[in-house]
Amino acid sequence: MKSYEIQPILAGNRRALAKAITLIESTLDAHRDQAQDLLEKLLPHSGNSLRIGITGVPGVGKSTFIEVFGLYLIEQGKRVAVLAVDPSSPIAGGSILGDKTRMEELSRREEAFIRPTPASGALGGVAQKTRESMILCEAAGYDVILVETVGVGQSEYQVAGMVDFFMVLMLPGGGDELQGIKKGIMEVADALVINKADGESESLATMTQRQYISAMSLLRHTSSWEPRVMTCSALQGVNIDSVWAMLCEFQSDADRAIATKRSRQNSDWMRELMNEMLLQKLSQNTAVKAMLPELEEAVEREEVTAFAAVRAVMAKL
Repeated sequence: MKSYEIQPILAGNRRALAKAITLIESTLDAHRDQAQDLLEKLLPHSGNSLRIGITGVPGVGKSTFIEVFGLYLIEQGKRVAVLAVDPSSPIAGGSILGDKTRMEELSRREEAFIRPTPASGALGGVAQKTRESMILCEAAGYDVILVETVGVGQSEYQVAGMVDFFMVLMLPGGGDELQGIKKGIMEVADALVINKADGESESLATMTQRQYISAMSLLRHTSSWEPRVMTCSALQGVNIDSVWAMLCEFQSDADRAIATKRSRQNSDWMRELMNEMLLQKLSQNTAVKAMLPELEEAVEREEVTAFAAVRAVMAKL
């Protein structure tokens, strides 16, 4: 794809958008320059969506929730983009990429765009190019961007660092599930949504909700938004409208706060990229490449300390 072909993306052409995301995901240097040129041209057309991060424990029904929620948003006249990050094998490097199968009905809708992306070992389960993908989706006219992440872990705070609203899906069950979640992720959650609150689990979900409300009140939150704890049933379509009403309330209350938050996120992103590029430059330095094997062996044999080895590398630069 040529870097100047921005009109099809601005017109909301899904095929053009998919090709553009493939371009920014490429690791080839020529493609990187092309991708940055494209992003710079589309940047003025971005920033008009609501970015929502969605994570949850295994088996919580993230894909079902996202499909039902996405279809509900389309009924409300919204265009929805789903950036679903699949787990990649650290050994084989493979990825399931089954999101379009799991969200079959949503993927057939013209108003929806689903992009499964392998995480490729990126911290927090979010592919490194997710930020750029969000800019492209916004330029293509998508009103709501849902970023589905790989499960729950301490590093998931990185997801919160690129979205406006961070939602954690939970199962009815209470204490044990709460213990299994790291404190860090609870502190950055803007809402806990207890899914599968139907049938025999409905009363259990209500009890779990009370427990979570109590637990959340003990945590310190940095924003003015008071985190909510809700119940829903994606399978039965119950309270999906309430989840969206909460998000609308958040958006109207925190309009200025979202702009400030995004500015801070952009600054943090710049620093991350700078660190990444410095490491890349370091790894490409011929003098460093020549001395690294010997230094690593010396560190393994405990002949020199790791600090001394790194200082020797930095001296070469």
